[in-house]
Amino acid sequence: MSLTMRDFKATGRSLRLGAAIALVSTIALAGCSTTEVFNQGYVVDQTALDLTPVGSSREQVLLSLGTPSTTATFDNEVFYYVSQKRVRNAMFLKPKLVDQSVLAVYFDGEGTVTQIANYTLKDGRIFDMISRTTPTGGIDKSFLAQVLSGAGSNESTGASVARSIFGG
Repeated sequence: MSLTMRDFKATGRSLRLGAAIALVSTIALAGCSTTEVFNQGYVVDQTALDLTPVGSSREQVLLSLGTPSTTATFDNEVFYYVSQKRVRNAMFLKPKLVDQSVLAVYFDGEGTVTQIANYTLKDGRIFDMISRTTPTGGIDKSFLAQVLSGAGSNESTGASVARSIFGG
């Protein structure tokens, strides 16, 4: 079978259709690849930070930096200003954490600033500042595992509850 130029001849209509399909697909893909930047929390402003040198009062820190994101748990001697920067490369992707910083302002007993520290992401690892879990003793079972282990025991649930209440 010999192939001739006549077999590969494209008409003007098919070329226009192919160009239109290519143009529409390029526009559709360009719409998906928009980069969005999300800044959350306190963004450190250098001029506001310059207004709070070491030795300034707690009120001066509140006036220049504003209300902190959180304070120290027990003694209220540290103000924490937390910020995060997330980037989403496409509309259907989950935002990725790019930068995280914690500005810590330390106070002494009289309420004056002793130290200002800026903590950031190091080595590309995210540091979990606040853990919302409480460790418990024993075996960690899911709800379904607890139900199945209770249903498979020799004693009925009502009898075991009554025995624990009334003793015996």
